[in-house]
Amino acid sequence: MSILTNDPSTWGARNAHDPTVVRGDDGLWYMFSTDAAAGASGGIPVGAHIRTSPDLVTWTFHGTALGEVPEPARDWSGAQGLWAPEVVRWPTTDGSTRWHMYYSASTFGSRTSAIGLATAGTPAGPWADRGIVVATRHDRDAHNAIDAAVTFDRDGRPWMIYGSFFGGIHIVELSAETGVRLRDEPGALIARRPASVDGAIEGAYVQYRAEEDRFVLFVSYDSLVDTYSVRVGVADEITGPYRDAAGNDLTSPAPEHAVAVGTKVLGGHRFPGGTGLIAPGHNSIFTDGDATFMVHHVRLADAPTQHEAQIRRVHWTRSGWPLVSPHPFAGIGTERLTAPEQVSGEWDAVRFAPEVPALVDAQRVTLVSDAVSDGDPITMRLVVETGGIETGGIELDAVVFGAWDPVAQRSVLAFSGIDPHGVVWSGSKAVTT
Repeated sequence: MSILTNDPSTWGARNAHDPTVVRGDDGLWYMFSTDAAAGASGGIPVGAHIRTSPDLVTWTFHGTALGEVPEPARDWSGAQGLWAPEVVRWPTTDGSTRWHMYYSASTFGSRTSAIGLATAGTPAGPWADRGIVVATRHDRDAHNAIDAAVTFDRDGRPWMIYGSFFGGIHIVELSAETGVRLRDEPGALIARRPASVDGAIEGAYVQYRAEEDRFVLFVSYDSLVDTYSVRVGVADEITGPYRDAAGNDLTSPAPEHAVAVGTKVLGGHRFPGGTGLIAPGHNSIFTDGDATFMVHHVRLADAPTQHEAQIRRVHWTRSGWPLVSPHPFAGIGTERLTAPEQVSGEWDAVRFAPEVPALVDAQRVTLVSDAVSDGDPITMRLVVETGGIETGGIELDAVVFGAWDPVAQRSVLAFSGIDPHGVVWSGSKAVTT
């Protein structure tokens, strides 16, 4: 395990928290993240940190957007740094290129927060602050103005999703011209959790899926320190209601739903011989052609104070549910197998049971299918035989695809699927020597 230094040029994807990824007109990928390690010796500045990559695999520290907390947001919140920058290419009518960055200014445990807006002509900047978009006061407001994410509805109108433990997740329409709120209101509540779990929800992102003509909400549950997990719900309208695979409404405050609500697509896990990963969360979604990707941060089980950004492929079931690769993305060429393989056989798989917040070790299971795959994604019904959970096997609404096994250092078949109880399974074919 390498030791992190105060020299950002050595970080790669380490020290990236609350990441989002966009592609610039120069062909480079840009990752923006919370200014983790800001203020440490070595002169690491506050502001949204920027990394660049030609391939989504190798990341180089590029600098810091907004090298300080802009004055209006600092005066309002008392923030010493910026959190969770959301960067989006903004549609214009005059043919110009404009990028918007929505940043959060707050302090831990406080609802005195602000989401500000900065603009630039390229993701590399320079970025100019445009002021506060939404602000909340701890002694006045039940909701919290942090963790902005922007999406566009089926008619191309922009919306901002935001919120946290305090008051849940809200969505509010933005002006297509200016990028600020159309109306001075919190917006619609689309997800929340009960007081019995401290309302532990944040880091939301919504994507419109034209294929199913519906909206997909990704949101993080529990503690960013050790028990984060990514949950999913879908809705016919951008303002909800969002429901999980079992039909539960993500705004349900009932204590009995504190753990079970939200289809858990990614949580802490470990594959044989691999590094244990804990608290994956605060994800964003981006696309490259027909490919869908998730970027999120995660902590290392053997060094939990260290965190890094990881990118994973997202695949979609026939019924339109997003499923996440069990292994981080290692490049397009790594997903193609050297020769076609039978899907049937022994696999190492994790079961992302929503009631289990801790790291889950992979178990050996048998998958039953007549299919053969060379790594290209295949949607199918799979039967998983575990020898213990359910006699006769468990049928999954699944996708089989290629991935790079970081332990075996080779391309392998991988899968992810949802069982009849709404629980996600994910794994890769066991490598025999």
